[in-house]
Amino acid sequence: MPVFARVMYGLVSFAARKGLAAEETGSTAGAKQRARRTGVRGETFAYWYLRRHGYILVARNYTAPGIKGEIDLVGYDGPVLAFVEVKTRTGAPGEFGQPEDAVTLEKRRHVARMARQFLTEWHLAEATCRFDVLAIESRPGQRPVVRLHKGAFGADT
Repeated sequence: MPVFARVMYGLVSFAARKGLAAEETGSTAGAKQRARRTGVRGETFAYWYLRRHGYILVARNYTAPGIKGEIDLVGYDGPVLAFVEVKTRTGAPGEFGQPEDAVTLEKRRHVARMARQFLTEWHLAEATCRFDVLAIESRPGQRPVVRLHKGAFGADT
């Protein structure tokens, strides 16, 4: 494993030792802005987590014109091209359910459609691929809990 990825994950993990949630800044920052900042922090944490675990990431926040949705991270896990959906939850345990539960049938369809577009655009029609879900639970004052579900769903959803 590359030393740089280990060091960067160590730094990101240290920074997240008290959680990933955006700090409350009064009424000036709305709930949507805080949620967006928490999501960006979660995706950055996920990026370095996957790099540390040997993924070679080739795209982040991939979108295609005319197609709804985005793919959070795309990368190789060995010979397999993985399309990774990152879900971050903050707050009390079970307050909004598990992060994985937010990957609904509709979301899986959007990700699969985007993946087909990605494979076409990058001329990777013969690539072996799978869909992963990386769930991050970040409680205030605690390190994030990360669960990586490899092959969480299929392209036929």
